[in-house]
Amino acid sequence: MDEMLDRPDQPVILVVDDTPENLELMSELLLLDEYRVKVASNGTHALRIALDTPPPDLILLDIMMPGMDGYEVCRMLKGNPATAGIPVIFLTAKSSAEDEQLGLDVGAVDYIAKPISPPVVLARVKNHLQLKATADFLRDKSEYLELEVKRRTRENQRLHDATIEAMAALVDLRDSPGGRRLLRIERYVCLLAEALIRQDTADDLSLEDVEVLGKSALLHDIGKVILPDRVLLNPGALDAEDLAILHRHPVAGRDALAMAERRFGGSADFLHYAKEIAYSHHEHWDGSGFPEGLKGEAIPLSARIVSIAYHYDRLTSRHPYHTPLTPEEASLQIQAGAGRLFDPQLVQVFTDVAEPFAAIARRLADTDRALSGELERLEQSLAETIELEPPPPSE
Repeated sequence: MDEMLDRPDQPVILVVDDTPENLELMSELLLLDEYRVKVASNGTHALRIALDTPPPDLILLDIMMPGMDGYEVCRMLKGNPATAGIPVIFLTAKSSAEDEQLGLDVGAVDYIAKPISPPVVLARVKNHLQLKATADFLRDKSEYLELEVKRRTRENQRLHDATIEAMAALVDLRDSPGGRRLLRIERYVCLLAEALIRQDTADDLSLEDVEVLGKSALLHDIGKVILPDRVLLNPGALDAEDLAILHRHPVAGRDALAMAERRFGGSADFLHYAKEIAYSHHEHWDGSGFPEGLKGEAIPLSARIVSIAYHYDRLTSRHPYHTPLTPEEASLQIQAGAGRLFDPQLVQVFTDVAEPFAAIARRLADTDRALSGELERLEQSLAETIELEPPPPSE
């Protein structure tokens, strides 16, 4: 499309003929009609000019030339995507029906026999230039629309990603303000999913799904918005009542995403994965997880992948109430959970990419400032709890 914007106002016509007198005659005729004219005395030179920027708008081509004849020049023009769209008119002394048919067969749009009639030549040149201009307009319009669709799709994707990240960050601010937990989990999920696909054992996943799966994983704990601070920020063991509240957050997350899906008006890949992950990433391979106690492959693959990423991050991350394990120690714990907490096949895949997992954990480790923010949040929660307690009865 940029080429069309850069084109001169006058159409450019390339005249190809091995006879200087014919080149002069055609040049004068075309210049009188205010066309820009380029000339070539052989096929090789013509092919070079055809590749110029801007290219000719139309080529008047002789057939009988030494070396490469006009038929071969036309074949080569039409065989090159860069020049295939330039209309070719044969202008030749070969006037038999067979010659004309061959000329049209090799790709010419017209065939004019010599001696020429100047008005006829100019009329046909004008007609074919108009046809080409229309074709160029339609092609450029189509390209413009295609580019515009791609641009708007990219914008929508960026908006979609930003919305997901904002929603996930708001949830994460409650228990790990300033941390990089979500970024790490997204990277872990993508790394594990890609490794699984490379082993050709993931029938439900393709490489196109990996980015969507990673973004969907950001919403794995969206249901935590329903949890009171005493449950969300409690570093110790929960009593039965609070444990029951904790176990409800996957249901809340799934239901919120299902409602968004209904308002969207249909299924979307990221909402499909996000629902699976939010609802089932606390399920265990042996059926001891929550909220449903799903077992084995009844747990969606997306949730099984996120489960490993989620637990690895918890084991290796710094918290005020928790001394992190080294990546090597965390890897051993993940392996020990195979067949109990985690899908054994996925654990094997994880083992193969344990080093890249460790590199992510080190590169995106939370800073001292993030740790201070989390500690401050815990202290605020304790203060809020104390303030809400009723005063002792007066004596």
